[in-house]
Amino acid sequence: MIITRAPFRVSFFGGGSDIPSFYKRQKGAVLSVAINKYMYISTHRYFQKNRFSLKYSNAEIVEHLDDVQHPLLREILKKYTPPVGIEISSVADIPAGTGLGSSSSFAVAAIHNLLVRLSRNCTKQELAEMACEIEIDKLNEPVGKQDQYAAAFGSLNVFEFLEDGKVLDRRVPLNSNDKKDFRSHLMLFYTGTTRSASEVLHDQKKNLDTKTQSQNTLQEMVQLVSEGEKCLYEKNFEKFGMLLHRSWEMKKTLSTKISSSGLDEIYQKAKNAGAIGGKLLGAGGGGFLLFVCPPSKQTQLQGALQGVEQINFEFDEEGAKVLFYGEEQ
Repeated sequence: MIITRAPFRVSFFGGGSDIPSFYKRQKGAVLSVAINKYMYISTHRYFQKNRFSLKYSNAEIVEHLDDVQHPLLREILKKYTPPVGIEISSVADIPAGTGLGSSSSFAVAAIHNLLVRLSRNCTKQELAEMACEIEIDKLNEPVGKQDQYAAAFGSLNVFEFLEDGKVLDRRVPLNSNDKKDFRSHLMLFYTGTTRSASEVLHDQKKNLDTKTQSQNTLQEMVQLVSEGEKCLYEKNFEKFGMLLHRSWEMKKTLSTKISSSGLDEIYQKAKNAGAIGGKLLGAGGGGFLLFVCPPSKQTQLQGALQGVEQINFEFDEEGAKVLFYGEEQ
């Protein structure tokens, strides 16, 4: 049996600049951190040697890979085919469709697992690129590249997306105490709703393709990446929160599907209770709200959002990882 995992991520600035319709015009960038919420993939030799057993939110037993209903698993298995007779199972700490990059974490963990089974080594960069190839090139999903790279690399990073499609990684070199201090100013709340990222991203992409104002707004949001990174070096978390608020206000103009009256109400309650700034994570429409709030005001904020579930988390430093490798008889 082989068990792999890949972390989910929290994206602070620059989201949306990692899609081709933007970075093919000008360089994109994001500032994000991987967190200790994971997608786990396990594989084991299946006793029926001519079949694949797949277990996720549904269950499938198939003989031919073209019959696999799960799009990601189908294309990953076709690309990295293990010996026939494999059982694949997935387990996640967080539900899909909540803005933490779950589909890309799934892709990274699954590809990593099958490469180990095939005795193939790869770097984290190569693993991220393989996941991008499946999600973006093969399945034509309207997703960007940041999630695959965050899942593969882990930690706190700036990723830059170049016009030729290359991605550059720069780890933000905060020491452990400064990271702990930064983490202590962050609060994560689950809104109780999930959404289709594809629907939101399709609308955002359409606007980027046709509206100059949307392109200019996203360019301004990319500029906040370097400003936010500078705040971390200076430990100026108040300004970081203000920048996050500004970024969120700009992001909402990119598509009417990104927020809603209910989400805006929760956000304003948090602001009134002491949050400096925040944002809805991922494409928008539902999922998790992130806030920057001084530790001295966090109890007050928790009271204001009573009934909205808070999720505790820490930063992940490892990225994609093999948790278990056991010889099969």
